[in-house]
Amino acid sequence: MMTVPSGSSADPWPIRPLLAALVDDTSLLQPRTVAPGVDAVVSRYLAARDGHYGGLVGRLVCPASQLPAVVTELARSAPSRPAELALVVDTGLGAVPKALSTVFSRSSLLTPSTVECAAPPDVDGIWLERVSEFVPDEVTPVVEPRRPVEGDEEGTLAWLAAVRRVAEHGCTPKIRLGGPRASDVPEIVDVHKFLLAGLESGTGGISAQGIDRIVREDPSASTPRGRHGLLNLIAAVARMTGVSASPDPAEEALACTDGEKLARELDELPEAAVEQVRTVLPRCGVDPEPVPIADLVALGLLD
Repeated sequence: MMTVPSGSSADPWPIRPLLAALVDDTSLLQPRTVAPGVDAVVSRYLAARDGHYGGLVGRLVCPASQLPAVVTELARSAPSRPAELALVVDTGLGAVPKALSTVFSRSSLLTPSTVECAAPPDVDGIWLERVSEFVPDEVTPVVEPRRPVEGDEEGTLAWLAAVRRVAEHGCTPKIRLGGPRASDVPEIVDVHKFLLAGLESGTGGISAQGIDRIVREDPSASTPRGRHGLLNLIAAVARMTGVSASPDPAEEALACTDGEKLARELDELPEAAVEQVRTVLPRCGVDPEPVPIADLVALGLLD
């Protein structure tokens, strides 16, 4: 999650619409061996959300298996307003009704936003219909089709077909852009293909998780595929939806390491264009390694 200074919720800093409520906290999705405790995650999330830069903060992403502990900690913390929740299915679709019942029964603590699950390799309409049956109309179903190993061309075609099926069915397709393993980071060309598949088939948006940089970092010995950046993804979506003034292709935006160039491009988006970009990209899951607010300030995107 981004490093956000805590402060009085009565004195928040203004956040431009392009970044408002953009950043979700995915700390609870980290491996148990390295993840902070639920108490620490909830405390940090509430402090960030109610702090000066709280307008950046989106949902608390919570696996269904950890929901009871999160509810307990929220009750102990007595938040000023309910936490917006992204519920991740890690205990089977059959557990979703009970989990949602728990969330709806604690409306002073939690507001459900999405139900997110991984899809089987052969995801089809029947499976997606089952997901829809478990998710009420006011909650968005988010589905992550399994991405194949690098070099598997047939698997890549099947993955993109699954992304299209998810979007066509009215669910939000999801991609993982980072994680503890090198294979968790997709190549730029695969990110571009995912965006094309999601945008050409659906009327809703797309979801991305695992971003841990504001601007892309080039490959290194420790990160052979590089590290994807938040501004790169936003700029790519703006170009692909035709609202950016840049003549450069979306793949160039995904590969760009010039933060000032990306910031200038995004700063020039008119209000209607910003609204369109955020309709496509409503939230991003950001890994807990700090992505400094100072970067956004330095680039002129935060005051």
